[in-house]
Amino acid sequence: MKKIVVASKNPVKINSALDGFSRMFPDEEFEIEGVSVRSHVSDQPTTNEETYKGALNRCDNASKNFAADYYVGIEGGIDRDDSGTSCFAWIIIKDKNGNYGKSRTSSFYLPPKVVDLINQGKELGEADDIVFGRTNSKQENGSVGLLTGNVIVRTGYYTEAIILALIPFKNFELYK
Repeated sequence: MKKIVVASKNPVKINSALDGFSRMFPDEEFEIEGVSVRSHVSDQPTTNEETYKGALNRCDNASKNFAADYYVGIEGGIDRDDSGTSCFAWIIIKDKNGNYGKSRTSSFYLPPKVVDLINQGKELGEADDIVFGRTNSKQENGSVGLLTGNVIVRTGYYTEAIILALIPFKNFELYK
């Protein structure tokens, strides 16, 4: 049995990691644990670089403090460009030997009402809750689920990126 430590206690992130590992390695058995570690970035990362750094820091901090075969850092963030403010997440996976796999989710643009609240200092999840009249949506379907009417939910959104981050571990000989 292989142990996975997810650098979050958010059930969406934990379930996404387990689903991604199980789908990528169907002949393996996994136990999974969510832990709290610091990202050392803003509560709401506002650039691609800061979001990447948060995922990497979470992954590395988990590997320094917990024993496991794999460590998973997931950091959601936003970035601004000429088209507006987009939302995405970085996934970084580290194995016990120090090898990394990395992936980024697809991105989508946020509605102006949500962006206005973020600009006022709210985190994305809090802004979503205000705009959509929800409570703790980031531990459920998240922005992507709210905006797509649950055609895409946060768990599936992260699972695909976790699978992509696992490519170097499934194809280890190609990534040496």
